[in-house]
Amino acid sequence: MLRADASDLVPATLGDAESLRPGQLVVAIGNPNGFAGSVTAGVVSGLGRSLPARAGRAVRVIDNVIQTDAALNPGNSGGALADSAGRVVGVNTAVAGIGLGLAVPINDATRHVVGQLMSTGRVRRAYLGIAGGPRPLPPGGRRRFGARTGVEVVEVVDDSPAQRAGLRAEDLIVEVDGSAVTGVGDLQRLMVADRIGATVAVTLLRGGRPLTLELVPAELPAD
Repeated sequence: MLRADASDLVPATLGDAESLRPGQLVVAIGNPNGFAGSVTAGVVSGLGRSLPARAGRAVRVIDNVIQTDAALNPGNSGGALADSAGRVVGVNTAVAGIGLGLAVPINDATRHVVGQLMSTGRVRRAYLGIAGGPRPLPPGGRRRFGARTGVEVVEVVDDSPAQRAGLRAEDLIVEVDGSAVTGVGDLQRLMVADRIGATVAVTLLRGGRPLTLELVPAELPAD
């Protein structure tokens, strides 16, 4: 978030990334390699991508990013990604390879984040205190939960909400408050501010048997 002390600025018109379709024309604006005000054009190559991002020691996933082949280089990050009508539909974020740029979409979720930043100066996230990864469910679990994968707990952080609730390494998380968890991204999407301090039901498989534990997420530290 930036605050500008000026009276003659014209705000950009925000669009809705949910209306984008692959093949649609987009324009990226930024300062690649120090060349201020550069504009490059391309198309929407894909939608709904996931972007791993490191915050301190933790790795978080930015969900639902836009993939474009508009040329992005160091210095484009933070610049606008606009549609053919000049509406800002994303914010250029990363370069994953030649012809493979990624942008955070402008949608209801990001507007909510912007609102939190403007009102409180930060975005609050819930924290469980586990490290894990995707793992296929055993046949019985697939039939019971109607899913093929869950999140296996690899490590439980000492004195964390997960440890206090009784989660253990090798537990296989399949649901949180009735919402399916098939991968780490699902788990991270569910850890919103409203769950901080609230009791949530975590359904898991332990030794192939279903088990539900009550867990109270804490607030994720800023660092």
